[in-house]
Amino acid sequence: MNTESNGKGRALDAEILYRVCDPSQFDFETTAELEDLKEIVGQARALEALHFGVGIRREGYNLFVLGPSGIGKYTVVRQYLEQEAAKGEVPDDWCYVNNFEQPYKPCVLRLPAGKGQALRADMLRLVEDLKTAIPSAFETEEYQTRVREIEESFKERREQALNELARESESHGLALLRTPGGFAFAPQRDGKVIKPEEYEQLSDEEKKRIEETVSMLQEKLETILLHIPQWQREAREKLKSLDHEVGMFAVGSLIEELKKKYRDIGRVGEYLEAVQNDIISNLNEFRGHEEGAVVPVLGLPVAEQSAYRRYEVNVLVDHSASRGAPVVYEDSPVYQNLVGRVEHLAQMGALITDFTLIKPGALHRANGGYLILDAAKVLLQPYAWEGLKQVLKSQEVRIQALGEIYSMVSTVTLEPEPIPVDMKVVLLGDRLLYYLLMAYDPEFAELFKVAADFEEQVERNEENNRLYARLIATIVRREGLLPMDRRAVARVLEHSARLAEDAEKLTTHLLDLVDLLRESDYWARQAGHDLMTGEDVQNAIDAQIRRLDRVRRQSYEHIQRGIVLIDTDGEKVGQINGLSVIELGNFAFGQPTRITANTRLGEGEVIDIEREVELGGAIHSKGVLILSSFLASRYAANLPLSLAASLVFEQSYGVVEGDSASVAELCALISSLSGVPIRQCLAVTGSINQHGQVQAIGGVNEKIEGFFDICRERGLNGNHGVLIPAANVKHLMLRADVVDAVRAGRFAVYPLETIDEAIELLTGQPAGEPDEQGRFPEGSVNRRVADRLAEFTQIRQEYGKAAEHEEHHHG
Repeated sequence: MNTESNGKGRALDAEILYRVCDPSQFDFETTAELEDLKEIVGQARALEALHFGVGIRREGYNLFVLGPSGIGKYTVVRQYLEQEAAKGEVPDDWCYVNNFEQPYKPCVLRLPAGKGQALRADMLRLVEDLKTAIPSAFETEEYQTRVREIEESFKERREQALNELARESESHGLALLRTPGGFAFAPQRDGKVIKPEEYEQLSDEEKKRIEETVSMLQEKLETILLHIPQWQREAREKLKSLDHEVGMFAVGSLIEELKKKYRDIGRVGEYLEAVQNDIISNLNEFRGHEEGAVVPVLGLPVAEQSAYRRYEVNVLVDHSASRGAPVVYEDSPVYQNLVGRVEHLAQMGALITDFTLIKPGALHRANGGYLILDAAKVLLQPYAWEGLKQVLKSQEVRIQALGEIYSMVSTVTLEPEPIPVDMKVVLLGDRLLYYLLMAYDPEFAELFKVAADFEEQVERNEENNRLYARLIATIVRREGLLPMDRRAVARVLEHSARLAEDAEKLTTHLLDLVDLLRESDYWARQAGHDLMTGEDVQNAIDAQIRRLDRVRRQSYEHIQRGIVLIDTDGEKVGQINGLSVIELGNFAFGQPTRITANTRLGEGEVIDIEREVELGGAIHSKGVLILSSFLASRYAANLPLSLAASLVFEQSYGVVEGDSASVAELCALISSLSGVPIRQCLAVTGSINQHGQVQAIGGVNEKIEGFFDICRERGLNGNHGVLIPAANVKHLMLRADVVDAVRAGRFAVYPLETIDEAIELLTGQPAGEPDEQGRFPEGSVNRRVADRLAEFTQIRQEYGKAAEHEEHHHG
């Protein structure tokens, strides 16, 4: 077998199949000698977008960070935001306090960082002080004396009026009597009330005089009795005024002290004024209250001790211990966790609440800083996405229960005053989600104007190799793993290129890298090593494959046992070995597939059996249509294509997708038309265009290894090999056993530029180049195809003439 690397149809050298990472390029023996990596490898574009998005303080410039999961988006974003947040100012505290006029609409207070807890402690202390100060003020001798004075003054006034009336009645010979039923007038003689019998003996004139006098005195008595309630009210007003005076004396100094302390802080002064007025209006709650008494709160009966709750301060967001701006990640972004909630307590068979039961959400905690959210999680939660957008549009957080929004419950609830917000929201998600939101949510583009797109690969060069080595050292130290020697680092870099499916790139998928390092550490410790070696890394890679390759082994076993028909020796007309990739989670493997073609006289139709039975995907169908176009333009440009052909993937029972088999399908058709057999020791992968050029495909390493495994089990004879697009050569990072077999001349990998190169390798015969008249050389494969198609055309024309003659004869 010829293994020269240059020239048409030549196999690739073994060195090209696997780009080795030379450990000698590293100037360290183990990763313990390397410094931690502070910078991010290969993410300049994403970091530039982050810098811009964080720096521009305009409405709508929130960020969406794009990239597949496991690439390290969260780690990078969190690290960057924490660096920026450390330079920022500590945001204000936010508190909810009672609205004494409308308790169901709590008021919000904004205070400098740390002042929220201070105000809360001051209000608790105030209530405790008032519990002592107010009863004490009302128990003083001075207060008691003034109360007695007011009461005595009222009594004096009443008694004076009654005494004056009594004296007047005496002057008219009548006595004013006080009875249990009220007041009465009775005639008297010598200071004694006369008896009824004596009254009867009086003259009619005297009786009439007495009656007239009593009537006159009765009117005066009624006037006095009408004035007594007024005098009582005046006394009560004086007592109330006294209580207010004494209460102000007890309360005023304490409140005034707080007013001075919080004089320059927002609405705190207004709140303390409202507190003072409410306390003065409810002094009796502080004056020797009874245990177990019930007071109304929000119209519902609540045990007395909670009455003092209305003077508490609910510190919603406390930044007393914060340094810089907050960076918050909400792992469970349900609606309540984002915008906050109002909790309820069960009391006397009813659900009640008050302002102290308002709880903050992530948007409150991140206010003045940065909020990181997983976009998919937000979208999966009912109303969370709409709630987040509403906050970003209105620039304020309004706490509402979902039940209230949808009118599902009628519990007593609150309408807290909304809190203004100023923050950057950073969503993390994959690219598909970003583009779907851009397409279907018109508000998304207005609210998330900055996209930070993370690279999945970086260039594999010396500089990035050294940075990658430092990244490995950083992860090893952070995870508490054994140090790695430089050969182990080199093996990790090689595997990283394999994961990137490109020998010239390194993957940035950090989750895979961390997993590999952890597992390599396990195998190193199992072997009793002090360092992780290249062998330990290889053991970890092999173990990952072993854990997942049950389906692959079963599939290959079916081929070896002849259940699935794959020929690896001999020659067949219209039959070729195609290659596909099967992906199962994180594991992918190559699967050889027999592709067959049949050709016959027809009307120029190439039937894709997979498409006809709806097992062929759109891209696969496109590939078949392209090869049929190529077939017609190359071999029947000036003739009608009188061909009927059918293509099928034998023993394929699932959907066939992709165009990577179009080269193999075209070669099978050409073999069927020319009658030239195809060597079954070779397998083909590649896409074709309308000009016969072979184009790159995916999964090239897995496809080569899949066919290699089948051939090795049957015994490599030096003729086995795989044909791949030349454009895929730079992607090759094949297993060591495949490279060794190529080096020993027992297996080969051929790069293809055109379909003619594939034909010559597969048939061992010249494809044939067309001359100036477009005719192919005699005996070439292309000439045989052209001749066969011309023969089909001639037969079709003869049939047409015969049919026309027969029709004319019968006519």
